[in-house]
Amino acid sequence: MDFVYLLLCTLLGIGIGLVAGRTLLKKVYVKQEQEAEEKARLILREAELTAENLKKDRILEAKEKYLKMKAEFEEEVNKKKQIVITNENKLKQREQGIQQKEQNLNKTLEQVKRKESELDAVKEDLTAQLEAVNRRKEEAEKLRASQVEKLEKIANLTAEDARNQLVEALKDEAQTRASGFIKNIVEEAKMTATKEAKKVVIETIQRTATENAIENCVSIFNIESDDVKGKIIGREGRNIRALEAATGVEIIVDDTPEAIIISGFDPVRREIARLSLHRLVQDGRIHPARIEEVVAKTQKNIEDEIIEIGERTVIDLGIHGLHPELIRMVGRMRFRSSYGQNLLQHSREVAKLCATMAAELGLNVKFAKRAGLLHDIGKVWPEEPELPHAILGMELAKKYKENPEVCNAIGAHHDEIEMTTMISPIVQACDAISGSRPGARREVMESYIKRLKELEELAVSFDGVTKCYAIQAGRELRVMVDADNVTDERANLLSYEISQKIEKDMQYPGQIKVTVIREMRSVSYAK
Repeated sequence: MDFVYLLLCTLLGIGIGLVAGRTLLKKVYVKQEQEAEEKARLILREAELTAENLKKDRILEAKEKYLKMKAEFEEEVNKKKQIVITNENKLKQREQGIQQKEQNLNKTLEQVKRKESELDAVKEDLTAQLEAVNRRKEEAEKLRASQVEKLEKIANLTAEDARNQLVEALKDEAQTRASGFIKNIVEEAKMTATKEAKKVVIETIQRTATENAIENCVSIFNIESDDVKGKIIGREGRNIRALEAATGVEIIVDDTPEAIIISGFDPVRREIARLSLHRLVQDGRIHPARIEEVVAKTQKNIEDEIIEIGERTVIDLGIHGLHPELIRMVGRMRFRSSYGQNLLQHSREVAKLCATMAAELGLNVKFAKRAGLLHDIGKVWPEEPELPHAILGMELAKKYKENPEVCNAIGAHHDEIEMTTMISPIVQACDAISGSRPGARREVMESYIKRLKELEELAVSFDGVTKCYAIQAGRELRVMVDADNVTDERANLLSYEISQKIEKDMQYPGQIKVTVIREMRSVSYAK
């Protein structure tokens, strides 16, 4: 009985607990639902507020953009209105000017009409006067004829005979006076011609600026510190030997602070060596392979620079239509000297002198300037010709279609052909003026360079020789031979043969050291 009661109480408690828990859960769920609805209403309200604010911001931005576009449009309209007003004012001014010109033309037309009427009146007067003169002339002719008849009767001579006697007498007197007059004119012309020629030459020299610059055989390469000298020399001197072999100059690295001396008679070689040194020092990588690469690039750049120098020269002188090959030769003049005088500066100077003198004499200035610039073009021909440089220059000018007057002036400036134009003596005179001024030339330099070139040509004439460079002012001759065709024994014999050939064929002071260099290279490629 107790167990049943206890079981009933338990079931009743569980039922009451379930009802109470359900009621509590329902209240919790209701409360959470209310809170969720409240949060949703808050979020919705915030979203509405945010949307309202964004809407207001967009409206404000649109209004600002509209106002800005309106202001720009009004400003553009105002500008166009101003332009229209300005154009209208200009049109009004032009109309007023045209009206003024019409009024002036009308006044001028009235004046012309008045003058025409006055001229008609004058013409009538002149016609009447001319008729009166003709009548008087007829009367005078009749009177003269009657007087001539009376004189013929008195002198027993006809008028034709008397006229002939008078003409003969006047002819003898005129010949006597004319011969004396001509003699005086010739003497005066000779004196005046000499005086005028001197005047033209002096004025030309005074109006041309000159430079007293003589080419040397040494270039100075400046370095930042003496530490670079060791890199340039290289291990056991291999770098400096490679550089000398590639460029053909002598590089002197001594105790001179922050300077390296580049010695050589050829200005092109010196310039290539100087630029190559500059690039190597800047790059920092100095070894034989890099040296050969840089020297090859520098040689190509020098060729480009030669063309640029030629183009700049013809532009400065105002010469047009020159053939590209002639322009390149003009650029090569920069690296050539004549008796120590830079050939390009000399040619520019001669061109300016010729232009000034031709202008003074009333000749063709353009032809004179071209002939002055090109007169020594034969000196820079890369091959060794047998012709004199003046004749070679004339042939080159003919080849590249220069005017015959210019060609004759080039070929005749050393009297090797006959002068056929007035420009030829001008070029000859200006060449002498440029070369004879004090400090312009040094003849010892030309003979010295010629001797060094002959020395190199003599060595190159032997079989197996690829390159040859005269260095140390001609006291040493370095000969590079082909290692494939010349053995060590042949190299020793070759140095002896070259030295004997020099002793036999050349004259030189002191002694010349002949160094034959045979370099064997083994090259392989890793692929």
